[in-house]
Amino acid sequence: MRYLIIGLGIYGSNLARDLTDMGHEVIGADLRATNVEAIKEYISTAYILDSTDEASLSALPLKNVDLVIVAIGENFGASVKTVALLRKIGVRKIYARAIDELHQSILEGLKVERILTPEQRAAHDLVNEMELSSTVATLRIGRDTFAMRFRAPDIFHHMRYSDITPDTLHGLRLIAAARPSSHDNILGISHDVMESLTLPDPADSTRDSTSGNDIRVEPGDMLLCLGTTAAYKSLFRALN
Repeated sequence: MRYLIIGLGIYGSNLARDLTDMGHEVIGADLRATNVEAIKEYISTAYILDSTDEASLSALPLKNVDLVIVAIGENFGASVKTVALLRKIGVRKIYARAIDELHQSILEGLKVERILTPEQRAAHDLVNEMELSSTVATLRIGRDTFAMRFRAPDIFHHMRYSDITPDTLHGLRLIAAARPSSHDNILGISHDVMESLTLPDPADSTRDSTSGNDIRVEPGDMLLCLGTTAAYKSLFRALN
């Protein structure tokens, strides 16, 4: 795919590099020459321009890219004006970075396809990690619904997966689980790979091992749960 990233600061430049590493073509633009110089050898094309100027913005290959990402974060006004001008020019597929709730609300009004909130997400994940004393990854599904992946707390060790219900998880629903398994890479070096577990059918109340309902939580297992913010907070309070 072909991407245009406007705003090549820390977030935008890292995004550009990652997309390039994945084999995509990336075009970048930024008002600051130093940002463009730092990335121009790594991506397809880089422009020094003011994206709040309609004539300059129109000079970009807007019709020849699959997605425009407005990664401007520190300049609230420039971000909003750039998105507004892109809309005026007729660009339909836009992702935009928001630095706070007001910024996000304005971008919602401009009907961008997706709003990126890396700072808020990083802070949210860090709080969850500190609460659970374990690495946590979250994905917002709705305004108050999240998918959360975390290492199984000690209290769940040796418990049957069939016994892990929304009641035991304080309102969360277990949707998947994985377990580390040791594998050797091509150099013969052993490393852990997470392998998904076949969870028991909640409708099956049997406990025999042949049905799979007797599988138990082991240290190192990763749980993937779905639920609301209130349910997560309730689980955290119980664990602490």
